[in-house]
Amino acid sequence: MEEQTAKKSIKSNWIVKNLVWAVVFVVGLLLFVNIILGVITQHGKEITVPDFTNMSFSEARYTGERAGVKVLVTDSVYVRRMQRGAVFSQNPVAGSKVKKGRRVHLTINAVVPKKISMPLVVGYSLRQAKSELNSRGLTLGRLIYVNDIATNNVLKQLYHNREIAAGTQVVSGSSIDLVIGLNSEDSRTYAPNVVGMKYLRAVDAIHDNSLNVTKLVFDSSVHNYTDSLNAVVYEQRPASSSAPLTMGAGVSIYLTTQEDKLPGKK
Repeated sequence: MEEQTAKKSIKSNWIVKNLVWAVVFVVGLLLFVNIILGVITQHGKEITVPDFTNMSFSEARYTGERAGVKVLVTDSVYVRRMQRGAVFSQNPVAGSKVKKGRRVHLTINAVVPKKISMPLVVGYSLRQAKSELNSRGLTLGRLIYVNDIATNNVLKQLYHNREIAAGTQVVSGSSIDLVIGLNSEDSRTYAPNVVGMKYLRAVDAIHDNSLNVTKLVFDSSVHNYTDSLNAVVYEQRPASSSAPLTMGAGVSIYLTTQEDKLPGKK
């Protein structure tokens, strides 16, 4: 009887020991797998994506390697005011939190500028001419008013102070000046209120009112072309008022990226 009891005790201990070892093995295996996955995926370890804007590709690649990300050029645009070959934008954006080794896709400013065919806007109204230039990737430059029977009728189109014929190849983003008619009986306009508007929208509004931007001042918060696109007008001269101006007159605008400079936010 005692022998049978001893055998049962030994058998029970053997089963318990095996169960314990099985549990220990499973727990150990789970811990090992978790550690390996943590190392592979860098779990819980994130890095901040640098700002590659305005860097050359070699500078961006070097900066990316030091930060722990890989950079790839996946697209290009042409921005006339920006250095050729410089980084225009990136995805993910600067400041994003990513895992080490993440790929950052860059859009660079084209090294070879795109050329387009100059349209014919002579005979168009100012509004029509501006729309046509914009649709072709060109920008409206100075408005040069001369005496004519029809106000805001385009008489000449100029590129670098010379008349330019339709069909001439010009660099995308080029500025085209227009010589426009002005009837003395219909020559008054008003300065729009552009305070609070971003750079390009403010210029558009001034042109839409048959006026020129004769002074463009960016404060110290604007460091590059990308900053300028986000800059907002905090002051204009003359200010928006009921006082009329002669078409073609100039407006000065002052821009910043600092919100506390804007009226009502000081």
